[in-house]
Amino acid sequence: MLSTSNIGLQYGGRTLFEHVSLNFSQGNCYGIIGANGAGKSTFLKILSGEIEPNKGEVIITPGERMSVLKQDHFEFDDCDVIRTVLLGNKKLCDIMDAKEELYAKEDFTEEDGIRISELEEEFAEMDGWSAESDAEILLNGLGVTNEYHYMKMAELDNDIKVKVLLAQALFGNPDILLMDEPTNHLDIDAIRWLEDFLMELESVVIVVSHDRHFLNKICTHTVDVDYGKITMYVGNYDFWYDYTQLAQRQMREQNKKTEAKMKELQEFVARFSANASKSKQATSRKKLLENLVLEEIPVSSRRFPYVAFKPDREIGNEVLTVSNISKTVGDRKVLDNLSFVITPNEKVAFIGTDAVAKTTLFKILAGELESDEGTFKWGVTTSQSYFPSDNSEYFDGCEDNLLDWIRRYSDLVFETDVRGWLGRMMFSGEEATKKASVLSGGERVRCMLCKMMLSGANVLILDEPTNHLDLESIAALNDGLAKFPGALLFTSHDHQLVQTVADRIIKIDEDGFYDKKQTYDEYLEEKANAEK
Repeated sequence: MLSTSNIGLQYGGRTLFEHVSLNFSQGNCYGIIGANGAGKSTFLKILSGEIEPNKGEVIITPGERMSVLKQDHFEFDDCDVIRTVLLGNKKLCDIMDAKEELYAKEDFTEEDGIRISELEEEFAEMDGWSAESDAEILLNGLGVTNEYHYMKMAELDNDIKVKVLLAQALFGNPDILLMDEPTNHLDIDAIRWLEDFLMELESVVIVVSHDRHFLNKICTHTVDVDYGKITMYVGNYDFWYDYTQLAQRQMREQNKKTEAKMKELQEFVARFSANASKSKQATSRKKLLENLVLEEIPVSSRRFPYVAFKPDREIGNEVLTVSNISKTVGDRKVLDNLSFVITPNEKVAFIGTDAVAKTTLFKILAGELESDEGTFKWGVTTSQSYFPSDNSEYFDGCEDNLLDWIRRYSDLVFETDVRGWLGRMMFSGEEATKKASVLSGGERVRCMLCKMMLSGANVLILDEPTNHLDLESIAALNDGLAKFPGALLFTSHDHQLVQTVADRIIKIDEDGFYDKKQTYDEYLEEKANAEK
């Protein structure tokens, strides 16, 4: 078991949270939620021992093994993939290394033999003989196939590295598992596998995530970081949301009733306090008035941006025709003779395990890359706006403040208009004068969405737009895309966004091409039935 006793943390005079006493028990999964900057990842680091709190302590049952999802993608570059996964259980790796060293000795002594015997016994108790096969099962489940298993980590693309580090965290069924954004950069198939794995895991699982479907699927408890404190609720994300919304409504309704009663009493006291025959009643009501208290509704750290895409013109009858497009990236053919037609107002989700293929296609359609073969044609009445998965070229080294950055990508002239748009995306006051180069990942995404809204385009192309966004911003984006009246081409690992927005699924990966008018859940059901 893992628990906290009276934890408190301050940064530069600001209290992130205080008086945090929580118990995390075996077999339960806890989803940590809260606005960006509220302290979710910081609290996870306190639990892992990476950060010391100002007050209180973290208590772990003696002998229990904790595993933490690593965030440094370069830490294991000198190791091969299997070795990296095995390092998820450092004690087991140390035993394996000690055995290998002793067996390699030329002057093998009697003491070495005794030590080898002890190590072999401990190795067997830790199920060491199946360790490599267990690591391979984890890797294959996450989509890291056999050809990668003995490559160096330094040779892998970032998307593969993320999966290897996730396999490392899961390896050996740790007693306590801490994960910060484990679904980032995972394809939807890998997320589904992870959901199934975690639901079967008899450990203490604590996870920070912005994926609503993921939290709903795996979580038995929700841990909310808000109002300068941390509160645990039994139930998944949807239960937490419904419960807290109901509580807020009840508080507001009770305050309305209290205010009405106060007004009634005030009017009676004002009317009859000077009346001798009613003075006792007036005094009684005055005492009642003094005892009435309005419930203080705390101010949440959560903020919702305004996301709405309004085309400058209707889209017309012809949108996009893609004919026999092929493209090789490096030594790999990622697009092979690809053809499809997009019709007006379709919202198409592009799925598949190959992120490079989807990004390459979007770059070609956005005019940022040329295909090796084939053609595509946009309708004459269409206008496109593109959201790339990597937006660094728009911000790295850019000395513009946000006011000038928005002007660069719009026709806005007056500062009040620019500030109005920035305010919608939660950049108010002095925040509007920040340099574009110093923005966080979430702030960059909000700027890119603002740029898209100002474009007035009737076709939107979005490559993983939910990366770096908090739950509130994802919900706002989800709503904005669902209401968009134009055509939409997008890819996302957020299950709920894909399910509630897309009306057509196109799959591009090594298994071939798939294209059908359906929702995402209908696609998954069809796939599950085909695999039976």
